[in-house]
Amino acid sequence: MLQFQPPGFGHKVIHTSLGAMVYYTQTTAPWLNTDSENLPPLLFLHNFGGGASAYEWSKVYPAFAATHHIIAPDLIGWGESAHPVRDYQIRDYLSAIAELITQTCQQPVQVVASSLTAALTIRLAISQPELFQKLYLVCPSGFDDFGQGAGRRLPLSVINTPLLDNLIYALGAENELAVRNFLQSFLFAKPERVSPEMVAAYLTSAQQPNAKFSALAFLRGDLYFDLSLYIQQLKIPTVLFWGEKAQFTSIKLGRRLANLNPSVIEKFQAIADAGVLPHLEIPEIFIGLLQPYL
Repeated sequence: MLQFQPPGFGHKVIHTSLGAMVYYTQTTAPWLNTDSENLPPLLFLHNFGGGASAYEWSKVYPAFAATHHIIAPDLIGWGESAHPVRDYQIRDYLSAIAELITQTCQQPVQVVASSLTAALTIRLAISQPELFQKLYLVCPSGFDDFGQGAGRRLPLSVINTPLLDNLIYALGAENELAVRNFLQSFLFAKPERVSPEMVAAYLTSAQQPNAKFSALAFLRGDLYFDLSLYIQQLKIPTVLFWGEKAQFTSIKLGRRLANLNPSVIEKFQAIADAGVLPHLEIPEIFIGLLQPYL
């Protein structure tokens, strides 16, 4: 999905236990120089959901390319990375993210992540704190926080029905109208902020061979967990950002999670007039909020 990357960025590949993982980084002018890979690493991890990919952060990470070694992967099962045919589980992503960090970063990394992936990053930071320096998390949620399911919108009996699951994915993620509606109605606070490029990027990712397996694992809830049971164990300094109009995972939920570990969560930054992906919806605002910490 190089066509959706900003100027100066190309992709590289690492090999994980689940297959090849593509990540985007400085590869050409104006960013590339002999010291680019020696800059402090800054890792951007995208959310899950049909059509997700590193594109989600592509409006933000160029702002930090002069001072940091940018690493923005398509996680396994998404974008241009490998799409193994499997029932994806939480442990798959914990191990894949850990492998990515150990193969690309020579020092503890600062991570910028969103939604369920941000919640998984918290779990990995608890089990392997030596990998991390600081976390900047947007609307982190396990989608079953405090025992209240937030993500599943269809009965499991429907999602798991052979052939019907293909139809669900085709209708929900593999056509332009559905992608546009999903972005406008659920991810953004203002539908007019959804651009044709965004729709094209999500659609291209969703149409990759075998892309349905990771998306359906998310839709079924196979990757959900109760983040409130883990967040109190976190010891890596963390800043939370939350779109005030985020659906599924409300800002009230965010404040409740933050209050479980106030000594480690240094700041809770509400973002007005934004949904669950403020970094894609209003990237210039998000850059301004993130910049002082980096």
